[in-house]
Amino acid sequence: MTIKEIIKKRQSNRGYKPDAVDNEIIMQCIEAAHLAPSACNAQPWKFVVVEEPDLREQISVAAEGLGMNKFVAQAPVIIAVVMESANAASAIGSRIKRKDYTQFDLGIAAEHICLQAADLGLGSCIIGWFNERAVKKILQIPFTKRVPLLITLGYSSDEQRVKNRKKIESIYSFNKY
Repeated sequence: MTIKEIIKKRQSNRGYKPDAVDNEIIMQCIEAAHLAPSACNAQPWKFVVVEEPDLREQISVAAEGLGMNKFVAQAPVIIAVVMESANAASAIGSRIKRKDYTQFDLGIAAEHICLQAADLGLGSCIIGWFNERAVKKILQIPFTKRVPLLITLGYSSDEQRVKNRKKIESIYSFNKY
């Protein structure tokens, strides 16, 4: 597929088949994140791949709340995106510019995982709504670390949706606002 075809195919999947995902395929997604750019090449991430059924069940409970994310229990793979410390240059830049570059970096890496997953025939969903404290306890992630995102992976049972987007003319301009 071309990159444009992959982008068109990638969607937030909320339904998964029970089929296991081979570790080699999971590792291709992790390798895509490994290649993601980051501010000052800080690479402020670690990915905890959860495929053990009991742990996935516990994570799915931590992801539910106010009726949200019930689909997480279906996913054969959940990846916890852990924010690691930025290098000195990125940290200094973040403070000077009052922008948390690590947040941007994690978003880019997470989307690299999802784009690679789409290319490999997997569905994915990036999740920000979950009980972070519970996830850290379940996965034995140090209390001092942040886990801003979870990503579900698996063979989607969802149909490809038509993307409903704003008119393209409303989202850009040249040379001035």
